[in-house]
Amino acid sequence: MADKHNTVRPWCPFCGIDVGRPTHSKQRSMTEFPVGRYQCGAVYSCDVTGHNIGAAIVETLTYACGDNSELAWELMPEDDYLTGRIENYDEQNHEVVATKNVDGRAVRGVLYFVRLHTEMQEIAERVKEKKETSLQAIIEEAAQIKPAVEPEPAEKKRANKRIIKKLVAEGDIDSLVAYGLSDKKTLRLMQRLLYEPDEKIRWRTAWIIGQSCARIASRDPGSVSELLHRLFEACSDSAATPWGMVETIGFVIAARPDIFGAFTRYLLNYVAEDSTRNQAVWALNEVAKERPDLVRNTPFYSLFHFLKHPDPQVRGQMARLLGSLGATEAVMQLMERSGDRESFIYCEAGEMNEMTIAEAAKEAIAKIQKR
Repeated sequence: MADKHNTVRPWCPFCGIDVGRPTHSKQRSMTEFPVGRYQCGAVYSCDVTGHNIGAAIVETLTYACGDNSELAWELMPEDDYLTGRIENYDEQNHEVVATKNVDGRAVRGVLYFVRLHTEMQEIAERVKEKKETSLQAIIEEAAQIKPAVEPEPAEKKRANKRIIKKLVAEGDIDSLVAYGLSDKKTLRLMQRLLYEPDEKIRWRTAWIIGQSCARIASRDPGSVSELLHRLFEACSDSAATPWGMVETIGFVIAARPDIFGAFTRYLLNYVAEDSTRNQAVWALNEVAKERPDLVRNTPFYSLFHFLKHPDPQVRGQMARLLGSLGATEAVMQLMERSGDRESFIYCEAGEMNEMTIAEAAKEAIAKIQKR
């Protein structure tokens, strides 16, 4: 056990008073650090490893700005906020250990503190209130335009592989919805059609599934939710190739973000893998086009470096995503791509399109400036 003479309670570097144990915020993101807020106006986060200080700095500053990453990127240290840090923090015992060791266990934690200047705190509060009002308006607008509830099928239909394959090939969404509401195995049969070597057909199949699920979910959201769980499970299977899976997830969420928007954050799991990175960034853009707030509520800023990725597919998809998000904090990086003449392919409404990265960056900047 650590010598009590070598341990103290963690304190706020701005006012000197002991601070409480950091906890996860209500609006949890996938890679966030535990955070806390103190009465003097300081906020703080905990990096238990001591190796992720850069990410901790970004998240603490964003948290201080009311989870508004755009405002956080505009602030300047010293001019707009002060920083501080407490090292040798032991999260388990909520103590600072001078010896950096507790019973043979290394203590490397760091508490990172940010305190906005008074005027910036007031601005952050006003921006947060405005953001919440805007978000509510987006949600209400989405609720007003959501599809009507599908009627019960006039007659029950029995699905089989041959029928569903034919309807998907013909793009007969009306019939697919009728089968989907009549026979639970319809969505499974459609999922199997994703194992198609022709990429163009595979993307179109994913779009058809997304459009069908949007209407089926109006009456039976449970079956579509089960499909999403199966798709995520298939994507996580290291022994299988997730052909069309991430694409379908993107189409389904984007078609009904009011029901399935919570699944958005899990798309970031597939950005790290070479086999799914392009599709995952594309899927995030599909969601962002309908509900940018769902992507902004994830640590999306960790994706910015993909604008310089060696694969033109990734650079192009990333440029489109930043435009859909209205990411003012990425304008300079987008401008650097204005001379990038390599082309990439993306899917929109089931059709494959091609454009250069420079064109994508130009469109993204125009969208950001318009917002």
